[in-house]
This record gives sequence, structure tokens and C-alpha cells, in this order.
Amino acid sequence: MLENLTDRMSKALRNLRGIGKLTEDNMAEALKEVRTALLSADVHFKVARQFVEDVKAAALGQEVLASVTPGQQIVKIINDELEKLLGEGAGKLTDKKPLRIMLVGLHGSGKTTTSVKLAKRLAKEGYRPALVGCDVYRPAAIDQLETLCKQEGFPCYTDRNSKDVPKIGRAGMEWAKDQDANLIIFDTAGRLQIDHDLIEEVKKLREKVIPDEVLLVGDAALGQEAVNVAQHFNEAVNLTGIVLTKLDGDARGGAALSMKTITGVPIKFMGTGEKMDDFEIFHADRMAQRILGMGDVVSLVEKAQETIDEKEAQRLAEKMQRAEFDFEDFLAQMRQVKKMGSIGSIMKMMPGMSGIEVGDAEENKLKQTEAMILSMTVQERRKPMLLNASRRKRIANGSGTTVRDVNQLIKQFDQMRKMMKMMRGSKGRKMMKMMGGKGGLGGMGGGMPDLSGLGGGKGLPPGLGM
Repeated sequence: MLENLTDRMSKALRNLRGIGKLTEDNMAEALKEVRTALLSADVHFKVARQFVEDVKAAALGQEVLASVTPGQQIVKIINDELEKLLGEGAGKLTDKKPLRIMLVGLHGSGKTTTSVKLAKRLAKEGYRPALVGCDVYRPAAIDQLETLCKQEGFPCYTDRNSKDVPKIGRAGMEWAKDQDANLIIFDTAGRLQIDHDLIEEVKKLREKVIPDEVLLVGDAALGQEAVNVAQHFNEAVNLTGIVLTKLDGDARGGAALSMKTITGVPIKFMGTGEKMDDFEIFHADRMAQRILGMGDVVSLVEKAQETIDEKEAQRLAEKMQRAEFDFEDFLAQMRQVKKMGSIGSIMKMMPGMSGIEVGDAEENKLKQTEAMILSMTVQERRKPMLLNASRRKRIANGSGTTVRDVNQLIKQFDQMRKMMKMMRGSKGRKMMKMMGGKGGLGGMGGGMPDLSGLGGGKGLPPGLGM
């Protein structure tokens, strides 16, 4: 999502960076492109208009710093105003225990999945979650909630015999206390569109369970209707936050980003994929940088720290320094990177890489590379020099690839090992130091492994060329 907005904004910023002197005329032309980029991404027209006016006012009211060009300064202003548009500061939940959270939204926005994702995220912060199923209309809703809760090990309260949602909510809250839960999440029903019955039901449930937080689960693909949905729910139940879902899709998504401005309700979380771990705290500054094509290195490092085993990364880094790296190590390194998500999601967090297309072909290349390595025997992985012609043919047959694919993998692996040997000397250590330390992302000490371009991917940076 947001690729269209990022592309258009990046084009506008390129034109702005070239401005040697700010005037009302050249700034007006550039800001017209910015406004067009926002509107084409479904940002609400009032929000787009106000945004451009705020940027213009801020730019005309500032002295140009001697250390930067006028173009650079206006890019900084646009970044700052975009942060304000999205909501400055990370959205935080009420800091209390027990904590009661009610999720509301339209049918298909992803409330049930989001409720479990949220429970899993807060469990890492010391909460003991319990979930209450208040969707009595969708036949599979209770089954879905029970299945996901069982998968993650969370207690779940449901009542298949009752249609009284406020009563179910109250009974579930009392049951959760008996389970020693200090986080209770209520998963409510949705409709295909806003209607009177839906609003009345969530209002009555709110009165019954008195939640500390009421979060709107908003589908980023909803378009301009997202703003109307947010307004209706906010007027009915006084929303405390918004959760954006389906940010991994191909929707333009700009209307979802208008919700904060129109309602005054902060965006607190965002769903970035289908897995239970694809759920992040919303940081306005980081999202602004992503939209402007500046990447999001902080989130990338945080993801690496959460998912990558530091001791294992350190072990692999030391083997790389000794040029003792084999296919067993490469497989372990590849799997560590996979824990962080798809190549495309990682690329979007890298500065200057948001415009590079990473589609199914690149993802399939990664799977193909893994299949070839798994088709080797343990001995072959540890001693690649054993891979003669007959063994390579067997590996190709076992992995559903061609001998040419296997030859290419081995050739690139040999090139990587030669590079490691070159890095062992004093010049190599100096180069490693300049690159940010051993085995890590910018010297993070065991951060993101470097896959050194294996697999033949095109247009990918070192470390992600699958």
C-alpha cells in the first residue's frame, strides 16, 4: 500500500530539491504536484488542501539555513507537516491494568484477526490477555476467534446460544477476571456498511463493559468511505484510537490516513500482513519517512532485534570472518532473514529502496534457493567441494530446478567465500569497520544477516539479492 503516494511524492520532492531559491511561483508549482499526489492516493480533499496551505505557510515564514539549500529545507518542512497529518508521536494505549479494549469496525476490516494480534503484542509487555467473542451474526466468527486463540494459547469466552451482545460482553468480562486476565479484548460484529442497529449494539455494549479503549479497525483499502466510517463510530462510541489493517495490500490507502485529521483520533497500531506477528505500533514520523521514500531504518533494526537470534548471528558472523561459511550456515542465515518478513517489506524500510519492485518472482527465487540447499546432503552442505556434476543433477531434480540454477548458486557461493577470504586481512577489517561492524545492521551487534547477493535477484541491495 501507499506505493502510488510514495512514487508521486518522491517525484515532487525531486523537483523541490533542485530549487536554488524559494519563490512563491516555483513553490506553488511544486506544491501543486504534492497536492495532486495526495489526492490521487485518496487523501480527503480538505485534508490535502489544508496540508499544502500549512506547508506553504511554514516555508514562507522561515529563514533559509546557510547549511542547506532552499529545496532541502522545504523537503524537511513537508516531512514535518506530514508527521502532523498522521499524528505526531507514537500512539499509546491507556497505561493501566486491568485494561479493557473494545474493537469496532465494518465487516471484513479484520477485527477478529486484529484482536488476537493485539493480544499477542500486549502479552509481550506483560499483559495476560483474554478475548470475548461478541460477533453473534457471522457464522464463522466464533470459530475463527476460538481457533486463533487456541493457536496462540489465549483463553477465549464465547456464547453460541445467546444473541444478547451486551449480556455476552458482561459475562465474558466476569469470566476473564476468574481467568486472572488483566487484558480483556472484546471482538464485536460488523456490517457491510454503517447502519442504525450496528451503532446501537456497540453503544449498548460500551455502556455495559465500560472499556478503557475503543479502537476502530479501519481497512486501508476502503477508500474515501473510511473517513465516513470513522466519523460515524467516533460520534457513537467516542473512539480512542484507530488500527489500520491491510497495509500490505495494493490499495492507495490515502483516505485511511485522513481519518486522524477528520476525527482527531490517533492511529495507534497497523496490521502489515497476515501472520500474527505482522502488527506494529504506528509511528507517525516513521510512516512519513516511508511515504517520502526515506525508508524506516529504526523499525528495521527493531524488527531484526525482535526476530533474529543474536548468538546465532554472532556465530555466523565469526564464521564469515574466518571464511569458513558453508551451505549449512547460509541456510541458517537465510531463515533468520525470513523471520523478519518478506523481502518486499524489508526493502520498503531501506532508504532509497521503496521504488524497487519486489514481486512474487523474487520471493519464489528465495524459496527456490532454499529448496536447492535442502536437496543437498548434510555432508554436501558442509563441504561444497563435493558437488560434482552427478550430485548437482540430483540436487536439481530434488528441488524442481535446473542444473543451470544449481551451478549459478554454487558459483555465487564461491564468489562470496572468496570475498570473505579477502576480508580477513587488515584491509578487510578496516572495511568491515567502515560498513558498521561485524554481522550486524549498521553495527547493531548481531543484527540483520548479510546474504551477500545469493540467488541472482535483480535490483536488490547486497544482503537481499535472492
